[in-house]
Amino acid sequence: MAGVVLSGLLSPLAIVAAGEEDTHNKHSDILISDQFNNRVIQVDQKTHKIVWQFGNGSDKPGPNSIVGVNDAERIGRLTLMSGTGIPASNPPLPGCSDPVNGCPDNRVILVNRHGKIIWQYGQDGGVAGAGLNQLNAPVHAVAVPNFQRRHGWHVMITDQANQRVIVVDRSHRLVWQYGTTGVAGNGANQLNNPNSAELLPNGHILIADESNNRAIEVTTDFQIVRQFTASGTLNGVAFASRLPGGNTLISDANNNRIVEVDANDAVVWEYITNTLPGSNANPAPTRAVRLENGDTLISDQFNNRVISVSQNKQIVFQQGVLNVAGNGFNQLNGPYDAKQIGDFTGLTPPRPGDRDGDDANNDNDDD
Repeated sequence: MAGVVLSGLLSPLAIVAAGEEDTHNKHSDILISDQFNNRVIQVDQKTHKIVWQFGNGSDKPGPNSIVGVNDAERIGRLTLMSGTGIPASNPPLPGCSDPVNGCPDNRVILVNRHGKIIWQYGQDGGVAGAGLNQLNAPVHAVAVPNFQRRHGWHVMITDQANQRVIVVDRSHRLVWQYGTTGVAGNGANQLNNPNSAELLPNGHILIADESNNRAIEVTTDFQIVRQFTASGTLNGVAFASRLPGGNTLISDANNNRIVEVDANDAVVWEYITNTLPGSNANPAPTRAVRLENGDTLISDQFNNRVISVSQNKQIVFQQGVLNVAGNGFNQLNGPYDAKQIGDFTGLTPPRPGDRDGDDANNDNDDD
């Protein structure tokens, strides 16, 4: 799959007709990166049932599997996923049978609704690298159209172990990079364990610079124009997104909280995920996405649940059982990412001006 090139990747040609039911893109469904179950699942909020899945649970990357998935988003009827892999550990981490070598994946893949990989960046067999068409623990990917006025679709990848954020085109050419490959730091053009990147409406890139305990907004000519640390309190920035009103929502993983900061870096809202009886003491929530209705969808990683909380901090939806890992009905194992299908509030939209998700019916190479 490493050599596949799609001449029409994500081209807005095949559009579901008005009024035609598209059950694959039911807008209330939740797409979850179920990390240690090595799968991406789409669940119905009302029934908690899985209505679509990619990943057969194998800890070896392949045409039907993804290992240690950290991120997924729905683009039309296609799903973009980041196969991060699972690191070596003794005893082995869940989802990986090799405590010595771990279970690498190192691919970003685009899958159609039938479970076929139609585009891939990164090598087969879990091979890590920093060269052409190589990645090392990719943790996040978003589709970006016409990047820097270049024609066609591109993919922005947070290539964590290579300490960089890159943009590649559909022919696997690298067209932009922030971060010095293989160099962890906080100096000019340096990152330390970056965990996500979103393209902002102003053309800047918002990067969760995890181990530097900051979210930074950078220009495409590598200048940091804004930095957020929640007044110096952040510890492990797993994700950051720019909200429609201008505030920034941040997953403060090592403090077990989600924070919203204003333009002056002051905390204006927060939600702590380890306060309930029976909670994991350190659940390390990794992803928080503000929904169009004002609720916040949180991937509460080591509590093995995805929750949606209202502005007054009430849980209004939960997938998974608090602090119980599993792969049965309504069970998750280390969920790293969750998004509501068709809701791109605060996220990079699949086409310009489409942050409310109207592009969710666009499709190509679906069969």
